[in-house]
Amino acid sequence: MAAKKKSTKVKPRVLKGFRDYPPEEQYARELMIEKVCEVFRLMGFLPLQTASLEFTETLLGSHYSEDSLAELFGFDGPDEVAMALRYEFTLSLARYVASQPNLPLPFRRYQYGNVWRVDKPGPGRFREFMQFDIDIVGTRNMLADAEIIAAMVTVFEHLGIEKFKVRYSNRKILNGLIEWAGIPAETGPDVMRVIDKLEKQGKASVLLELGPGRTDSSGDKIPGLNLNNEWIDSLEKFLDIAARPEGDPLDRAAEMLGDIAVSREGIAELRQVQNHLQNMTIDEAKTTVDLTIVRGLGYYTGPVFETTLTDLPDFGSVFSGGRYDTLVERFMNQSVPAVGSSIGIDRLMAALIELKAISLQSSTSQVLVTVMDRERLPDYLKILKELRDAGIPSEIFSGDTKNLTRQVKYGDKLGIPFAVIAGSEEFESGQVTVKNLETGAAKAGQTSDREKWLKAEGFQERIPLSELIAYLKKRLS
Repeated sequence: MAAKKKSTKVKPRVLKGFRDYPPEEQYARELMIEKVCEVFRLMGFLPLQTASLEFTETLLGSHYSEDSLAELFGFDGPDEVAMALRYEFTLSLARYVASQPNLPLPFRRYQYGNVWRVDKPGPGRFREFMQFDIDIVGTRNMLADAEIIAAMVTVFEHLGIEKFKVRYSNRKILNGLIEWAGIPAETGPDVMRVIDKLEKQGKASVLLELGPGRTDSSGDKIPGLNLNNEWIDSLEKFLDIAARPEGDPLDRAAEMLGDIAVSREGIAELRQVQNHLQNMTIDEAKTTVDLTIVRGLGYYTGPVFETTLTDLPDFGSVFSGGRYDTLVERFMNQSVPAVGSSIGIDRLMAALIELKAISLQSSTSQVLVTVMDRERLPDYLKILKELRDAGIPSEIFSGDTKNLTRQVKYGDKLGIPFAVIAGSEEFESGQVTVKNLETGAAKAGQTSDREKWLKAEGFQERIPLSELIAYLKKRLS
């Protein structure tokens, strides 16, 4: 018996934690990204694209927690060079600025692209995903921080999202809290990391994690920082006054931490940001001081920001960032302060779909030119060129079938709103039929009789070919 021949077919599969984006999703993402680019260009930001692979040493540093370092896609490349896929854009930006001694400062840049993290895959969590950053590098002026917040607000308004809140705080205030509570400075970053979980885990879980530890919803043991009760009581007191809805949180913070110089400096900086936003006439209902905002990364040195969607609180922060005044110093003997913020593109995309602020489309075309008579192909191509020259996204049916019903069904399946139909009779009379596929979808294919189909009322019109462009522009508008 002959041996069974081994299959040479490759199984079509995607790596764990990675995904494909079908045309309807990718097209919607590109439309969203272009709208965001419009806002940033309007506000004077310049595009920058940095390398996807960096030297591993570029991405390593005390600003990352051990959890973050474990998420790097690192390996030895050619010539045994240690390298890693970028985890985010900020370090690459810092490296770029340090390598450009003649770069005019402040440098306002935006960048979008994929980043990679060896994260645990799960619902909505991937190892490759897209981010979109804006930054202003080279100034300590709080006007830059206000500009970043203004850009965040403007982006959401431009995307048609009305209910959102940009909340901001200052790491200097929290650094002062650590000093006021008497907690050792070296423990401060760990305390910040735990407090950063406040919104997701709640105050009770945070207090347990500051102390002996806790058990999460899956049964896993989360180790605690084992702070003493006096320290935890001091932190809880601050969290309580920060969460109080009435009054001015900065006044309460000044009353509690006013004797600590770094906290006074942080409070003064937020006052400046508030004044700048007011003078920019940024809607006060869409920005607010929230002293519980921390941001987990250790390189933040001043104001920090997060944006949540009022109607989708479970989505978490969709646009966040802060000031990092010491990061560029890793690459040069010069202080270059900076501030920036980052959009999680996939999370924001999911939110826009949920809010019906953007729709998924299977086609970029608005008009399908059908081909009934192959001998008249030059005439169809002439129509196609006129449509495209007029700025109307169009395609010609390039499949093998001459069956008109199947061609129209193709356009309907892709969501193309209009089909142009013409045979020898129409060409000789200088006319074409325009079928509205959105209103005619229910009737399409109900009859094989072309004459009955073309004469059906309510979803198609026969018009002079010379009026085709004007006719379509009016309906597409």
